[in-house]
Amino acid sequence: MSRSLVRTNRDYRLLLSASSVSNLGDGIAMVALPWLATLLTNDPLLIAAVATAQRLPWLLFALPAGVWTDCADRKLLMARADLVRMVLMAFTLLIVVSQTALPVPEGSGNAAILSLALIAFLFGSAEVIRDNAAQTVLPSIVAHGDLERANGQMWSAEQITGQFIGPPVAGLLIASSVALPFGVDASIYALSAALIWLIALPPRKSTVTARFLPALLEGLGWMRRNPLILRLAIMLGAINAVFIGGMTILVLYAQEVLALSATGYGVLLTFGAMGGVAGGLFAPALAARLGMRRSLLAALGTFVFVNLMLGLFGSPALTGLALFLEAAAGMLWNVVTVSYRQRLIPDDLLGRVNSVYRFFGWGAMPFGAMGAGALVAVLTPAVGQGDALHAPYLVGAAVCGLLFAFAAARLRFDTA
Repeated sequence: MSRSLVRTNRDYRLLLSASSVSNLGDGIAMVALPWLATLLTNDPLLIAAVATAQRLPWLLFALPAGVWTDCADRKLLMARADLVRMVLMAFTLLIVVSQTALPVPEGSGNAAILSLALIAFLFGSAEVIRDNAAQTVLPSIVAHGDLERANGQMWSAEQITGQFIGPPVAGLLIASSVALPFGVDASIYALSAALIWLIALPPRKSTVTARFLPALLEGLGWMRRNPLILRLAIMLGAINAVFIGGMTILVLYAQEVLALSATGYGVLLTFGAMGGVAGGLFAPALAARLGMRRSLLAALGTFVFVNLMLGLFGSPALTGLALFLEAAAGMLWNVVTVSYRQRLIPDDLLGRVNSVYRFFGWGAMPFGAMGAGALVAVLTPAVGQGDALHAPYLVGAAVCGLLFAFAAARLRFDTA
């Protein structure tokens, strides 16, 4: 992707800008929501419940979202999803200002944490719609030959705003006022919706004439006839379960093991963003040099290594390095697999097949979030919370090791 595309392609420029702005809001929420949860309770299960609620919509709504994406106006879906998230951040602001003191006395924040879990669920539901529509619309805006570089540039911009800028900004906002990041986020999602509204997509007539269930089954049938895509989806499910499990307890890991403040936690996440930016910039060239199969094996091997680092050590510097490498490897995986899908799947089926893929690939995330919280809760009485917080990462290393062995034995591409 050359800079000339950003200059000459107005719709790509608007989509890139909207995604960057929206991910800035996501980056602020990534720190602010779990940090607010720890101010309402110190129970790892309740904190995990908030993360689980946010990821549960990927399991419940990923499949119908694909049918909606192929039937409806994709631009309208994205804009409405951002407006819903704007309203939800405003409600979260009300929850914060309604508390007489933060942190709340033990046991008195349960009603608020349940309200936060409901908001997280609705927030995640809007995210399912928006992300599926956004990924589906890109091939209508750029040429197929530019997809790897377009995805790499898009994800680099998202990493810069969502993880490089957003988390430390959230830490600074929290230090000023716990309510402030949620008010800022509401404004950010409103701006993203406005940018999406300005995009002029090429005319497109929906080819989905069947009713909901037959239309959904058509997408499932395509996936069944392409077993390599199905294998990648299932592998992504395991990877995402490990990743979300680690991210769910990372806020407690940062507090209890690394002794970091909200600002320090935001800075820590910035190292992950740096890895994501590096991955977005260099993954297309690396994938071209290694080929698809070896690129995915390199990513899986890196996932094993970083989970061992987090599971065996407790250093802020090593944690930052682990997050950097994990994000870079995740970007390499995404650039290869998403571009492969976008090129292979017919446009009239892209929304539905993407949704089936994400059902398997993202539907496992709530199980990872709740599983990590439950594992820490079970081990804490025996070994203490500090040591228990290492356990999910050791389990993650074992899971990624099994995935590496499976990929080495069974993953074959026609072109790499």
